[in-house]
Amino acid sequence: MTSHHRAPDDQDEPALLRDQFRQLLRYRSLLACGVVVGLLGGGYLALGGEDTYTATGEVLVRSAISDPFAAGSTADKGINIGSERQTAVSDTVGTLAAGNLLKAGDDVTARKLLTGLQVTNPPNTLTLRFSYAAATPEQARARAEALAGAYLAHRKARTLESIQNMSDGYRAQLRPLEEKRDLLEDQTGTGAEDDVSSARANIIVSISELSRKISELKALDTTPGYLNKKPVAPTSPTGPGLPLLLGLGGVVGLALGLLLSWVRLVFDPAVRSPRELVRSLGAPLLGTLPRERAAAGSMLAIGRGTSRLAEEYRAVAFRLAYDPSFAESRRLLVTAPRGDNTAAAAAAANLAAAFAEMGRDVLLVEADLRTPSLARDLGSGSHEVRPPRWAAAEGGGWPAGGRTNVDVPGSGAFALIPGTTVDNVPRALTSPPVGRIVAEADRTGNVVIVLAPPVLSYADAVALVDRVEGVMVVCDPREVHRSDLERIREIIGASGGAVLGALLHPGRRRLRRAERRAKPTRRRGGGGGPAPTAGPDAPETTGDPTETLGLRAFTQPAARR
Repeated sequence: MTSHHRAPDDQDEPALLRDQFRQLLRYRSLLACGVVVGLLGGGYLALGGEDTYTATGEVLVRSAISDPFAAGSTADKGINIGSERQTAVSDTVGTLAAGNLLKAGDDVTARKLLTGLQVTNPPNTLTLRFSYAAATPEQARARAEALAGAYLAHRKARTLESIQNMSDGYRAQLRPLEEKRDLLEDQTGTGAEDDVSSARANIIVSISELSRKISELKALDTTPGYLNKKPVAPTSPTGPGLPLLLGLGGVVGLALGLLLSWVRLVFDPAVRSPRELVRSLGAPLLGTLPRERAAAGSMLAIGRGTSRLAEEYRAVAFRLAYDPSFAESRRLLVTAPRGDNTAAAAAAANLAAAFAEMGRDVLLVEADLRTPSLARDLGSGSHEVRPPRWAAAEGGGWPAGGRTNVDVPGSGAFALIPGTTVDNVPRALTSPPVGRIVAEADRTGNVVIVLAPPVLSYADAVALVDRVEGVMVVCDPREVHRSDLERIREIIGASGGAVLGALLHPGRRRLRRAERRAKPTRRRGGGGGPAPTAGPDAPETTGDPTETLGLRAFTQPAARR
């Protein structure tokens, strides 16, 4: 670890997408609720709705034509299939079909009849497909057939009406011509001239043309179309069915769950990823403690055998030992953002044990004078030792009252100055004995670790920053807020210190759930307590350098002191 760490690349879009997806998966309850709601909705639509049956008929539309077998004759002349589709769903066709159904005993209004009708046109065809959905198969068939027949009847009536109107127009033009022809015939009988005969011939030609047109109109084939596919009663209800509706409901529910998770993520003040923690705190991530069932009555993971938790503490100590900022002063202030300080106390004690494994003379100072409990939590591995000579002149108060040596099995020992309750906490923390104790880190090979109360709950940690410049924040990433980390960075920086990094722990509540699920260790016969065993997550030896960190004695180079 160095003081200059690389900030995360905000433009790395694949990494950002992966982080956002992982963050969305944190809210598994919302995702599960969305999927359950979708499945329930799909099941309700499949089982709670009424069954519907759809009958389909197809009508081929054609225009009136004089000779359908003549060369070049086409049935689509003058047909606008879009307009015909609109005509098929018009009120006129619905009224005509409702009248026909009433004769068959089906009393339904035209508006209600048209609600179940759907008329479509297959591409590049002159076919209209009549689909009708009803409650029973027979009703669907009868109404689809009635609507198709009503459309053909309406179209034929419209064609006949057009022919009749055109014939009436031609006859209206023919009547005065016939009268004029009769008049010219009378004049021809009395000895008319040649111009009279010519006019009469022209009128006869016009009369013949109009008569021909009237005859052609009467000879037109007015068939409006053909019912190519007669509607039949369906044998099974239509609809997607239960499996498909459940699948669609699951997909829609998952989308709803993702939306709810995204909204929850947007308004979540907690730290959402290590990248965001580093950005908010302005310091690197030293390590992440694994979930592991702690041994009863022991805070120290180091000295209880090989475990992932002990190796992680050793790795953090190794990074701190070679950090230039820490190596210069060899003082470390361990604190939490707010709330419970148990995780910070465990981190301070295990880091002290890890430095003791390296051959350092470690002094752990419990500066939590409001709820001191470190000596009690460390258990029976501690015993009192004689305080230094200067402590006798201080009257025996904290921190000169006494020291305790804490034995770490197989790793060494470190000195502990346990905290005690005092009347004036700020005066005790800023007293000269505290400065003398912290100054012991100036000796070669010494390390001083100070455990302070949560920095945002009390000002005790801020009062010690001017003497212990390096600060390590121990926090639960799911509980600490981004604003808390930014405030810690500002407070420590304004007090003259520097945040060396953050140590993440999995949270006490989740650990307790894991402990309840874990089976208790059986005690074997014989006197004495249970033999120390590795935790359930203890890894095998894989060659990781951190696994042998406890066997390496760290020697500080002279240039760094």
